[in-house]
Amino acid sequence: MGMFSVSAVIMIAGSRGSYALAGAVTATGLAATAVVAPFTARLVDRYGQARVAVPATALAVLGSLALVLCVHVDAPAWTLFAAYAATATTPNTGGMSRARWAHLHRGDPAALHTANSFEQAADELCFMLGPVLAATLCGALFPEAGTLVGAVLLMTGVLVFAAQRATEPPVTPRTKAAASPLRTPGMPALLAVFLATGAVFGSLEVVSIAHAGGAILALQAAGSCVAGLVYGSLRPARDVRLRLLLCLAGMTALMSLPLLAATGSAALPVLALCLLIAGAATAPTMVTGMTLIQRATPPEQLNEGMTLAVTALLGGIAAGAAAGGWLAEHAGTATGYAAPMSAAALALLVAAAGRRSVNRGPVQAR
Repeated sequence: MGMFSVSAVIMIAGSRGSYALAGAVTATGLAATAVVAPFTARLVDRYGQARVAVPATALAVLGSLALVLCVHVDAPAWTLFAAYAATATTPNTGGMSRARWAHLHRGDPAALHTANSFEQAADELCFMLGPVLAATLCGALFPEAGTLVGAVLLMTGVLVFAAQRATEPPVTPRTKAAASPLRTPGMPALLAVFLATGAVFGSLEVVSIAHAGGAILALQAAGSCVAGLVYGSLRPARDVRLRLLLCLAGMTALMSLPLLAATGSAALPVLALCLLIAGAATAPTMVTGMTLIQRATPPEQLNEGMTLAVTALLGGIAAGAAAGGWLAEHAGTATGYAAPMSAAALALLVAAAGRRSVNRGPVQAR
């Protein structure tokens, strides 16, 4: 999944000579995912992971193949938007995996904390290596190679995942129409935190690419991956909501390091070190936030609840990328690093303001 956006940008920009078109196509896919993903997750909760994930992935893969075909035959630009929008049915495999961990380790918060930390570290590793693999394939073979390999890996991975029926959570029958997880006390505040956190990631990515090139982003992901593994080995604090505040405070502080390095005209290795250190706050924040989502969401709606969190995160990434790009272009890339720090501070303020609402919700009771 980490290969698709980079592959699409390289493929479309290379064939049409327009990064603006490539960016617009991928942004359309992101917007479509934000609309479709919660609906797909709702079907997963209602009918089971394997029954929904496999056909949903097949539709997404067909969308990717259609995009390759449209680019190859030089089809009209609108076909690129339509084809990439079809990939929005890609299921939230990370959410489904976390739902399995929540089912396997229900009643054991320490084990669930370790499992969630491992899951986040694995995510960071995949999204660190995915873009590099995509760029390598597109450059060494042909522009469509990244998308084609990504589609094969996605379909194969989901088939292997769905085949593990022993760990699949059972479908919980619904005796009445269930309200959306959005109506769960404290959930809107949590989703707002994920939205602001996504803005941290989106702005940091765009500003770093503009300032020093894309390769330097691997250091931020590497720092997050290592931090996730370390965080999972520690005994977590009992108060999860306080833990989230501490993680967000740490993220705000650490996101100031790239800003200080860039505005101080530090050498590139110094900025790289700052990004590595700043990445250490990412995984603990995401793990803690997802733990709160797991606890706040009714078990029969767990996939939908976590997909809403991912959707908020994606929306924040899009908004952060736009804000970071505007700052980098109009105020300079050094000043642009103020965007991720400001977004982290906003996430901290939202979490602090919403803590009372979260305390009244199911998180406290469970």
